[in-house]
Amino acid sequence: MPYIPHSDEDVSRILKTLKHKSVEDMLGVFPEEFRIKGGNAPFGNLKLPKGLSEQELSALMSELSSKNTRFGEYASFLGAGAYNHYIPAVVRALTSRSEFYTSYTPYQPEVSQGTLQAIFEYQTLVCQLTAMDVANASLYDGGSSAAEAVLMARRITGKNKVILSAALHPEYRETVKTYLKATGGDISEVGEALYCTEEGTTLPEAVEAVCGDEPACLVVQHPNFFGCLEDVSALAAFIHKKKGLLIVVVNEAVSLGLLKPPGELGADIAVGEMQSFGNALNFGGPYLGFMAVKSSFVRQMPGRLIGATVDKSGNRAFCLTFATREQHIRRERATSNICTNHGLCALAAAIHMVSLGAAGLKDTAVLNLSKANYLKEKLAKIKRVLPSSGVSIAFNAPTFNEFTIKIAGDVDKTLRSLLGHRVIGGLALKRFYPALDKHLLVAVTEMNTREELDGFAGHLAL
Repeated sequence: MPYIPHSDEDVSRILKTLKHKSVEDMLGVFPEEFRIKGGNAPFGNLKLPKGLSEQELSALMSELSSKNTRFGEYASFLGAGAYNHYIPAVVRALTSRSEFYTSYTPYQPEVSQGTLQAIFEYQTLVCQLTAMDVANASLYDGGSSAAEAVLMARRITGKNKVILSAALHPEYRETVKTYLKATGGDISEVGEALYCTEEGTTLPEAVEAVCGDEPACLVVQHPNFFGCLEDVSALAAFIHKKKGLLIVVVNEAVSLGLLKPPGELGADIAVGEMQSFGNALNFGGPYLGFMAVKSSFVRQMPGRLIGATVDKSGNRAFCLTFATREQHIRRERATSNICTNHGLCALAAAIHMVSLGAAGLKDTAVLNLSKANYLKEKLAKIKRVLPSSGVSIAFNAPTFNEFTIKIAGDVDKTLRSLLGHRVIGGLALKRFYPALDKHLLVAVTEMNTREELDGFAGHLAL
């Protein structure tokens, strides 16, 4: 789409409306430390080239893009909430249809039955996947869904104390803290002792040490950020004795093809990231947050909820069952600032899940588990055969398709070396956990071939 700048008349009209004399005067609201210094306003010393015509710009961008290396030319072992799964062709074929391409929760639901039914089916699939009673029409991403769940738990319990497992995704923890800055409250983290244990899981006794008597909720990820499977049932029993709620975060939704769902493990609220279904990595988004809860909590859910009903002729119909407008008018006193949903991303996830079916989802999950275990065994064998190799599995707890390894050498140097062999070698954990400065988080999906797994292990053995 061509870029059409504001005309001088447009700029003058905007400045007059805003009661500013110039664009520079208008930008004065920004602190000086964030302003570009030097050069001519408004671009300062950015040294931008002269403008191009649309045809020239299109040719330049084509030339630049031809220098890119395709992601498929690299063996990727990155995960940590964004997973490289195969997306069936039917997902793109259906989501690109004109009636779906601007998929959005409609303001005139009575004339948008197809869109409403698609969202309703997505909600149904989320409930089946998580074994929870009710799911909403989706949220922005996994991090914001976790934060919304915390706010919801505080509303339900009337308590302020929030306990976060240190094995919850670090960026999710930061999102929760950001949300709670505006509302206050007490946040405790089950800290360093957790990830320095042999198991790498959240221990009930560690939770008890920071819990106190009035917890609103405990937030735990399963599988956790290190890839380890948590004892969710034990954590549920503990927090329920304290009359708090258990929030289970699922970063890798494919794991639910094999693992017991949160609803069967005692979760009160299940949230997480649904990117694994139907949504490509896309350089970071948009992604898809999900939320499912017990039916008794439904009126405290943020966002929107699509329901099934009948019309005046007795035919099946769909409607916005809960679509409170308070988010628009109550501001900081509102239940949530979430008043929409990621409709197209949710549609893609629903199509992907339906195309797999229960058997296909289990098969995909088995592939992920078996390939990850194959690589774990290869790495463990290196340690047995070459004790001086310095490669070892960091934690003893069972895993799904992601696990943490410890290496003896410099992590950054190792990653650069792997990249030279066209291998994206995982995520260095020292960015989030300074004590784990020798650790890599490694993810394996159905997209990784045996040759890639053997090559990764072979490079680490050198």
